[in-house]
Amino acid sequence: MKTQASRLGKAALMLFGLTLSTLSMAYPGVFPQSVFQNLDYGLYWFGNNDNYQKAIPGQSNAYYSNSKPTIIYIHGWQNGSSKAKNRETFNRSDSDGPDVDLAYSWRKAGYNVGILYWNQFADEGEVKDAEAKIWSTNGPRQMRWRDHNGNYKSGPNKDAGTLMFESLRDNMSNYTGSRLVLAGHSLGNQMAIVVAKKLKDGISAGNTNSKLKPKRVALLDPFYSNGQKSYINNQWTGAKARGYVDTLKSWGVIFEAYRSSSVTNTFLVGDENKGLLNKTAFVELKPWYFQSWQQAEKHGAAVWHYLWSFSYSTPPIKNSSDAALSAKTSDSRVKTLMNGSKRLIHDLGAWTKSPNDDRFKYGSRL
Repeated sequence: MKTQASRLGKAALMLFGLTLSTLSMAYPGVFPQSVFQNLDYGLYWFGNNDNYQKAIPGQSNAYYSNSKPTIIYIHGWQNGSSKAKNRETFNRSDSDGPDVDLAYSWRKAGYNVGILYWNQFADEGEVKDAEAKIWSTNGPRQMRWRDHNGNYKSGPNKDAGTLMFESLRDNMSNYTGSRLVLAGHSLGNQMAIVVAKKLKDGISAGNTNSKLKPKRVALLDPFYSNGQKSYINNQWTGAKARGYVDTLKSWGVIFEAYRSSSVTNTFLVGDENKGLLNKTAFVELKPWYFQSWQQAEKHGAAVWHYLWSFSYSTPPIKNSSDAALSAKTSDSRVKTLMNGSKRLIHDLGAWTKSPNDDRFKYGSRL
């Protein structure tokens, strides 16, 4: 029975990988071949219509102001992206998302908008191999990265979590803004948690700008693999993340989570990690504009739902005057939901991609 379940799990994960690897990518040709030919990672700032400029410490950037509030998005698993020369950006129309600039409303509201790229490290055929690089250099594939020909090359002697933290820290060392939001999708939710923890440790040690304390961390259809991992002392990654979240919540960081698919909550594919979700302000999204078998598409829907929701008013809750959860919801309200005893469930607006017509209802915690 165990062998059969293992085979089913591998089959489900393979199917998930084949479909997910074609989703949530940038239009081919948005980035030059050199970005994939050589190892390129770290923080990029974005302007209108997916115009971008890589952040380089000490250099001015057309799309960054050190005094503005800031949101930084972190992608997840990127199987096959290097050879396809694809990177995620803020237009998701090529992955069945809306043909809009999802960062527009954020910039209009005065935000810097960035992406932390670790795509060449995350380009693995096995999701667990990419996951390991977030936490350690001692995972199954160490820190190898993939180039534009699909070949793997030896990587640096730092894990991807450290590399992303250092890129953010070094490029925002002069930051004076009042608000930093991190949003991580799929495996990227683990990266967001790890980066937030490293920011805390750096601030505590006095080597990181204290203004880089995250205000909120959004976990977008978060993914965790099953099983103990030797590279983190035989813990599950989900358990390790829960410990970090507890520490960060005690420090004052607010957590919100949006689940949009079943790929992250079935034993055949991933660890549902109910303990983590119950520590957050948690929403069950129902992207019913996709068919039941389109789980990879539903998985990607959490990204545009969250980013796009900043364009609209905070959604209501059925039979209540309370505000529901979205990127536009106030920090104080999200904190109340985070520390409360209820989750939110999509009630109206599930048949349309736009968050404009959403309504939610209260439900019990998982």
